[in-house]
Amino acid sequence: MPPQKQALGRRKFLKKVVTAAAVAGFPTIIPGSALGMNDATAPSERIHIGSIGVGNMGGGHLRNLLQYEEVRVVGICDVKEERRQFAKSAVDTRYGDKSCVAHKDFRELLARKDVDAVLIATGERWHPLIDIEAARRGKHMYSEKPFALSIAEARASRDAVLRSGVVYQFGTQQRSSNYYRFAKEMVMNGRIGDLQKILICSNGGYGYAKSRIEEQIKDAPPDIDYDTWLGPSPYHAYSDRRVTNIWMSITDYGLGHMGGLWGIHDLDTAQWVNEADGTTPISAEGAGLFHSDIRDTAFIYDIEYKYANGVICEYMDMSTAKQKYEQFRQGAMAVCLVGSKGWIYVAREGMWTNPPELMRSFIGPNERHVIKSNDHKQNFFNAIRTGDRTISTVENAAHDEMMCQMGDIAMRLKRKVRFDPVKEAFIDDPEANRRAFRSMRSPWRIDVPEVSS
Repeated sequence: MPPQKQALGRRKFLKKVVTAAAVAGFPTIIPGSALGMNDATAPSERIHIGSIGVGNMGGGHLRNLLQYEEVRVVGICDVKEERRQFAKSAVDTRYGDKSCVAHKDFRELLARKDVDAVLIATGERWHPLIDIEAARRGKHMYSEKPFALSIAEARASRDAVLRSGVVYQFGTQQRSSNYYRFAKEMVMNGRIGDLQKILICSNGGYGYAKSRIEEQIKDAPPDIDYDTWLGPSPYHAYSDRRVTNIWMSITDYGLGHMGGLWGIHDLDTAQWVNEADGTTPISAEGAGLFHSDIRDTAFIYDIEYKYANGVICEYMDMSTAKQKYEQFRQGAMAVCLVGSKGWIYVAREGMWTNPPELMRSFIGPNERHVIKSNDHKQNFFNAIRTGDRTISTVENAAHDEMMCQMGDIAMRLKRKVRFDPVKEAFIDDPEANRRAFRSMRSPWRIDVPEVSS
C-alpha cells in the first residue's frame, strides 16, 4: 500500500478515537494539528523525505524542504562529515527534536521503511546508481539535473524508474515558471505561427577561460570519504580544487556547460516547447573550444540540432550567442523561439516578443494548456498524493540527457552525428556509439542496455 494511503488510514483511525472518546465522556487530548485541522498537515500524512547530497545545491534544497508543512525530513546523506552534521543540526532545530538520522551511505537511507521519497542532489556520476536503487526500494524521487553521464546510463535509469511506478520529478524548474509556461502555450496555440527555430544562449563563454585552474595533489582530509566521492568515476588523486564546484567541468564527472552548468535547463525548454519530451533530435553537429587545465569540458560551443519535424535548435554559449543574435545582447541565459509570424524571448528574468502585441495574448480556456505548476517541489508532492504525472518526468529527463550527450559527442568527433530516437542509438556510427557508454569503477556497476545502430 502506498505510504500516503497508509497515512490516510491512520488519520481516519485518529478521528474515530476522538469520536469514541467524546461518546464515552473522556477528555480528548489529541490536538487539532494532529488531525490536519486548521490547514495543518497531520503528522501521519506528512511525506517522509531523505535528502541525499547536502552541499551547495543540496543544502539549498534542504532549507527549502524545511519550509513545507506537509513533509518531514527524516534522513540526511553526504560523504562529508561536516556537511552531514550541519544538515542534521538544521533539521533538528527546525523540528525541535533529534530524530533525523545522518548517513554516509545512500543505500542505508534508501533501505529505511520510514522513507517515502528522496531528494537527490549529488553529482550526476551518482544519479543512475541512486535512481536505480531508489526505484528498486519504491522511493519517489525529486532529482537534480543532469540525469546521467552517458546515453546508456540514461536509458537504464529511466527504464528502472518506469518499471517501479514511483513518482519522479526532474529538477528542470523552468517548467514551473509563469514566463516559460506562457511562452510554451503561445507556441502551442500558434501565436508565432509555425515553430521554426529555437535559439539558446546558455552558460559559458570566453570569461571562463581567463585564468588557468591547476590542482595540488595531497592526502584527502579525514572529513571526506574521498573514495565514495569519486564513486563510479575513474580514480584520481585528491586535491582541494577537484572537490569544489570545479568538478562540474571535468569530463569524468560531467559535461560542464553542456550539462550541469546550466545547459540542460535550456535544452529541456527546447524539448518541452517543441513537444519533444518523448523523443530526441535526429542529428547534431557543431564545434567548441575546450578547457586544458584540470577542466576539460567545452566553454565555447555552437551546436545545431535538427528534429524530425524540421525544427532546428541552435545551442550556444553566451559569448557566441551575443555575437550572433541581437536578441541576446542585453541579457543573460535565455531562449528565443522563432516562428513564421514572430518570435518570443524568454528567460528567468522576464520575456518579450516580436511583434510586441504578442505579450498581450490571452490563452483562452478552450485552447491548449500545459500543467500549471508554480512550485516545482509542490508539484512533486501533489503527484505523490494523487498519482498524477509531474511536470518534468523521467522520460523527458532521459531525452534531455541524450540531447546533451549528442552535442558533446558531435563536438569531440568534430563531425555531424545522426541519431535514431526509437533505438536511442547513433546511426551507422560505431565510434559515436562507443561514446554512448561509460564504464564504472569497481565495485560499482549497473546493467545498461546495449547501445548500437
